[in-house]
Amino acid sequence: MGQPLNPDPRALRHALGMFGTGVTIVTARDPAGALVGVTASSFNSVSLDPPLVLWSVARSAWSCQAFTQARHWNVHVLSVDQEALSNRFARQGADKFAGLELEDGMTEAPLLRGCSARFQCRTQFAYDGGDHVILVGEVLGFDRSHHAPLLFVKGGYAIANPRAPDVSTAAEAAVEEELFNENLLGFLLGRAHLLYMNAFRPTFAQHGLSDADFYILSLMSLRQPISQVELAEHLGFTGVDTGGGCLRQLEGRRLVAKDGQGLYTLSGDGLRVIVEALAACKAVQEDLVDRVGAVEVASLRNLLKRVILATDPGLPKVWGQGPQGRPGS
Repeated sequence: MGQPLNPDPRALRHALGMFGTGVTIVTARDPAGALVGVTASSFNSVSLDPPLVLWSVARSAWSCQAFTQARHWNVHVLSVDQEALSNRFARQGADKFAGLELEDGMTEAPLLRGCSARFQCRTQFAYDGGDHVILVGEVLGFDRSHHAPLLFVKGGYAIANPRAPDVSTAAEAAVEEELFNENLLGFLLGRAHLLYMNAFRPTFAQHGLSDADFYILSLMSLRQPISQVELAEHLGFTGVDTGGGCLRQLEGRRLVAKDGQGLYTLSGDGLRVIVEALAACKAVQEDLVDRVGAVEVASLRNLLKRVILATDPGLPKVWGQGPQGRPGS
């Protein structure tokens, strides 16, 4: 049974929150020339011919009068990397534009960088929308980038994840309940990891690196000097034996050095080797973005982080405070 008329505003907000939207920042200048901006999820397309878009600003917003009086305003569709920017423009009071690099646009309205798409608009109509004012604008110019868009749904940020087409057959569906099948999460994660690693193993082979060597040198590129005990704490989940064998081999090849206190650091050759190996990893990542798509890779990265958080038994943080309180780089 549906909610009665005049529902609780909080319940209505939660119900409306089930409708996912993009996240935008709308900017303009007030009559005195001061910059104004606000985060808005009410942006929508109205017409392609003529090109019209709309959004709504709360009457209670301190910038409402500035937007309703402005002749021009810009809509910025935020990318997944701009969550902090969204939060900044959702707050009141502080100078939201402090430290931001702006671009020159077609009008006097400020133009932000790094967005998924941008629309430079001229006000055409303003309508009464209850506790909001609905502004309709003509699109004077627009641009888009390869950055995946940021979404907002169920009261939180999200990432767009295009649904793959259903390729399963009746025969495949019949074996879905078997203990081992192609949809087993462990199989998918494991196979994806191995195939991904295989793409840059030729670089490992050029430098005579095993997977264990790569894990150790990668960690040391972030945290050094480091003890054998700390290496074991960080790499225990990989199954790498850091009991001394791998370290002694790396030391013998002069890729790492051990000081009088038993702490290990990368040598000059070790740093060169791991930089080249990590560059190969980055090249494989960029190739995957080209093959799969920036949106899909951003969504995959987000999902993997959630899986790691859900399964982490309490391992030390790699990108945290380094030894003696030094930030890990």
